[in-house]
Parts: sequence; structure tokens; C-alpha cells
Amino acid sequence: MSTTPAFNPRLIGETEKTLNAILDRQLSGSGLTEQHWITLTFVVVSGGSIDRDELVRQVVNGAKFGEHDVRGRVSELVDSQLLDDSASQEVTVTDSGAKLHAQIRAANNELTARLWGDLPAEELAAAAHVLETVLERANAELAQT
Repeated sequence: MSTTPAFNPRLIGETEKTLNAILDRQLSGSGLTEQHWITLTFVVVSGGSIDRDELVRQVVNGAKFGEHDVRGRVSELVDSQLLDDSASQEVTVTDSGAKLHAQIRAANNELTARLWGDLPAEELAAAAHVLETVLERANAELAQT
């Protein structure tokens, strides 16, 4: 007899920690940390170029990293030549940054296909709805402090 797991903070936290451990393994050897990866991804999904202050705002709001930390990660990505900031206030993904991102993204896509690619669409939609609702409420709680 199987029981349905309880939806609770432990389940969310354990899932997030396990997925982060897998991401850390995928980033191993790339020179990227989770903060670097997320920051680089924001630039890539923004079309490859974005205003530095807008990038920092988006990463701070989306990933809940501190502004000082995000600015540091942007500078480190520039120093490692994965991003370029020679176009004044814009940061642009370099060819090597795009190549590294594509390699890691491909590995992530394979992984996510193994983890939830075979789950029914209606279950994935329900899970997404619940998590979006919890995220919206959690963001509202953070905004109150």
C-alpha cells in the first residue's frame, strides 16, 4: 500500500536541496557556482545582452541572492570572460559563455527528462500551479518585512 506524500516544507526543502546537489555536480569542473550559473542564465535568456542594473535586479528578485553578491558574480563572470561589459552599462554573453551555458543546459535538459519527463502533463500542471501559488505567497511574505 502506497501513501501520498504530504505537501510540506520538508518535502519542498529536501527536493530543492537534492536538485541543488545535482546542479553542483553538473557545474563541477566548469568554474561556476550556483550563483554564477543563475546569473549567466539570466543573461542568456534575456537574449544574450542586458543592462547590468536590470540583470542584478532580476537575479536578486528571482534567486533571492543579495545585491552585493550578484554584482560580485557579474564581475567574476566578466573576469572569466564568460560575460563582456565593454559596451558601457550592458553585459553580454561571450562565445565561450554561450558555449559553456549550452553544454550545462543540455546536461540539465537530459536530467530533467529523466526526473519528470514521463509524468503526466496534468500532474505537472497541478504541481506547477501549487508551486506558483506557494511562491507568490512566499514573495508576498518577504515583501512585508
